Amino acid sequence: MEIQSPEKKRYRNRDIDWLAFNSRVLQEAANEETPLYERLKFLAIFSSNLDEFFKVRVSRLRQIKKIDKALRRRLAFRPNKTLRKILKIVNDQQALFGKVFRKSVLPELAKYGIFLTPSIKFSRDQREFSKAFYEQNLRPDLSITSSENLNPLFFEDGRLYLVVSFKEVDVLEFIKVPVSKHPRFIEIPSPENEFHHTFLEDILKDNLSRIFSEGRKLKACYQIKVSRDAELYLDDSLEPELVIQIRNSLKQRKAGQPTRLLYDSKMPKALQKELRQLLQLGKVDMIPGGSFHNFSDFFGFPRPLADPALFYEDQPALPHPKLKKGEDFFSLIHANDQIAHYPYQSFETLLEWVRQATEDPEVTAINISLYRVARESALGKLLLKALSRGIRLTIFVEAKARFDEGNNIEWGREFQAHGAKVLYSFKEIKVHSKILLIQRKEQGKSVNYAYIGTGNFNEKTAKIYCDHGLFTADEEITSDLAKVFRFFEYPKEDVLFNKLIVSPFNSRTRFEELIDQEIQNAKLGLPAKITAKMNSLEDRKMIDKLYQASMAGVKIRLLVRGICCLIPGVEGMSENIRVSSIVDRYLEHGRIYLFHNKGEEIMFMGSADWMLRNIEKRIEVLTPLLDRRIFTELKDILMLQMEDNVKARTIGDDRLTQIEETDSNHKITLRSQYEIYDYLTGV
Repeated sequence: MEIQSPEKKRYRNRDIDWLAFNSRVLQEAANEETPLYERLKFLAIFSSNLDEFFKVRVSRLRQIKKIDKALRRRLAFRPNKTLRKILKIVNDQQALFGKVFRKSVLPELAKYGIFLTPSIKFSRDQREFSKAFYEQNLRPDLSITSSENLNPLFFEDGRLYLVVSFKEVDVLEFIKVPVSKHPRFIEIPSPENEFHHTFLEDILKDNLSRIFSEGRKLKACYQIKVSRDAELYLDDSLEPELVIQIRNSLKQRKAGQPTRLLYDSKMPKALQKELRQLLQLGKVDMIPGGSFHNFSDFFGFPRPLADPALFYEDQPALPHPKLKKGEDFFSLIHANDQIAHYPYQSFETLLEWVRQATEDPEVTAINISLYRVARESALGKLLLKALSRGIRLTIFVEAKARFDEGNNIEWGREFQAHGAKVLYSFKEIKVHSKILLIQRKEQGKSVNYAYIGTGNFNEKTAKIYCDHGLFTADEEITSDLAKVFRFFEYPKEDVLFNKLIVSPFNSRTRFEELIDQEIQNAKLGLPAKITAKMNSLEDRKMIDKLYQASMAGVKIRLLVRGICCLIPGVEGMSENIRVSSIVDRYLEHGRIYLFHNKGEEIMFMGSADWMLRNIEKRIEVLTPLLDRRIFTELKDILMLQMEDNVKARTIGDDRLTQIEETDSNHKITLRSQYEIYDYLTGV
């Protein structure tokens, strides 16, 4: 339940702080030291992030603000006020985005002879090509509607449209840009030693006189994009009774109503107003942007040159120092725990272990939970192979993984069709854990082997997400993990865990115990420290506990990539808490929690952030690091990240700043993602 705090500065607003994270992504795009094509990638990431934010978070605010005032008063935030703040920040970010793209990225591309040519600058040869391309490829597929008979459902979520106005006629025409059938970027004739492309919609703009050839005189053409509400998403922090009432209050809402209209900032106000009325949008739902939208398409921007200066320095995935192809992984894991660090080390390590399991006649069963699996998954194919060899396979498939629901369900059906026992989502709780349990016969008895990770079983994201995975045969850990899988089948049974931290069963109490121990040590005058890395910090009880620890003198160092509702550095509340965030070539995704514990350090890693949903509303699994060698290895990696002074930003009480160099005399710089790669090269 969200509670109104008498001290408004005690917590940051979650949505506003998420925009601060996306601002850090935009900073990387603006940074001229970032390789040029990587800057394009960061623009694409920023755009993709913002689209999802509007689809889910802004959708939530728009819908909640329509409920009865009596219900709204019970919330710990004001939807209208928050929405206004969000849109002000987004407008400022969009302005910077456009400036970076137009004034910096495009001119830099031109220096390499790479041009994104608008239709108004087409040469004669390019216009001839445009005409031929339109006639042969676009004309048969055009979908057009007018404002006279406009159905708002004509506008699909996230799709691009051209709105065309005419002289002496009040009717508007809307053209759907057919990006589902054609590339967004079209190669056009180029002078020697140059590479010209244009947007697909520019081909349409260049052919408007052919599209509307019945005598109407063209006045103007602008690009727009509509975002629609996703299914209502309500925070797990709300009271269950309140959630039910809100859902009932919104039963009559229009399905998938428009959330925002992104339009060209050069569009006349009269046309903006007409579009707003046609789509039944409020003024706050109109977001000005540049002449082009859907920058997430820049993930696929053509690469005519292989100049290494345009890209990050190559970092080929390292082989694991112990778990190498040709070695017996089961023997190595049985002898000592092992750990893998992605993407620095290859995800092939995990795939090879599963491959060995499918070919091992002593393996009797495999249990795994899948949250986000690749569409063409090598792991999925290996699991199907296990079934063909008679291995019992039990798979928990999370059908509520947002935006991956369809893919997960398809894989579930495939596994089921081949004889696997497939378990699906619980009604009130998501399974977010990244766990694998393999059962093997050894000397007449059954032995369990486990993998517990911070990231998904997804070989695609493992190339760009920084994650960690523990391989272990520790009897207490594997026994605990077997209990988790049993709970998936028999969820009404009570479960107690000895070694693992498992949400929602013991994670809050265990973490509070660990923090309380540091508080007690600080009060006794002993060194007391907490060092933690996570994606998001939002749970207010955990934040309050950290404030309590800070006031007791515990030194707290946090690395939070995304949302951080805790406010650090406030005298009398959080002056002993330092928070930073790293945005670099890879997405920081690991969750690691380190407690000083009178010098007998304790460290956990796993799938849970310190968010209410991860602690109380999801199945999450975190494991202790018991092997001192890999404990030291993971701690070294964590400390390198804490010392980053190139790509880390400190998070203060009201702003973000670049971390200062650690040594002003020698100007020592430390970029953790590069230092970690070098460190693991020597392991």
